[in-house]
Amino acid sequence: MTPPPLKQIVEGALVAAGVPLTLDQILGLFPEDDRPARAEVADVLRELELDYQSRGIEIAEVAGGYRVQVRASVAPWVARLWDEKAPRYSRALLETLALIAYRQPITRGEIEDIRGVAVSTNIVKTLTEREWVRVVGHRDVPGRPALYATTRKFLDYFGLRSLNDLPPLSEIRDPESFLGEALALKDPMDEASDEARPRVAPSTEDA
Repeated sequence: MTPPPLKQIVEGALVAAGVPLTLDQILGLFPEDDRPARAEVADVLRELELDYQSRGIEIAEVAGGYRVQVRASVAPWVARLWDEKAPRYSRALLETLALIAYRQPITRGEIEDIRGVAVSTNIVKTLTEREWVRVVGHRDVPGRPALYATTRKFLDYFGLRSLNDLPPLSEIRDPESFLGEALALKDPMDEASDEARPRVAPSTEDA
């Protein structure tokens, strides 16, 4: 049987995966003696990006690799396919997440010093359960407080390839202006049971 074109295989894999795929993972779909060159796969991904330019879906590169996702311009309509409401996150949680993203690694006490109020245990629990932040070490001071940093899952969730893609702090007036908007279009499709659905590109019950 004649194998399908490389572009079709790559496209099918991205749609079926439900999670970002790296170039190595895509190459791993092929037997060693019939494996395309890395450059060929990269070229195919660029071709697919161009093919999707006028469509409601797009190929996006995030920290975890490449994925197919619903284009942000059509996401408000697509999100109505699912009945569940996106959770609303408190301003305190968004501020805490923003501080970790921009000041990492950072301790809970340092976050409290900057915000001027205590960080609730529920906020830390929510961020760690969502795997947006994790403990990366301990500050070498009395009590050895935990140091928090963001994860690759945080980058993937917010459609970022790296922390360098975060908007400059000078442009951020309100954490809800970029975190809240990104959350608004994604949560209804973010559960593990929905992994096979195309992602909605990046609304916020209090944590």
